[in-house]
Amino acid sequence: MNIGKIYQELAKMYGIGAEQVRQEIQKMITDAYTNPKNDNEATKACQRRIPCEGEIPTPEELIRYLVSRKGE
Repeated sequence: MNIGKIYQELAKMYGIGAEQVRQEIQKMITDAYTNPKNDNEATKACQRRIPCEGEIPTPEELIRYLVSRKGE
């Protein structure tokens, strides 16, 4: 899996740069982890399943996690 290629394909689809794709994904992840509407045990349990080095996963960490679950 080449995450850079994933960003490039998405960038091509949306007519933006690959770095902008990464930044937008990070914004969505950050919002999902910090939005007060998501401060409940069910959401927190799902969030804890995603392995990450910090408190909030990077786009790369999220993509690796999602790819690892493919077919489940």
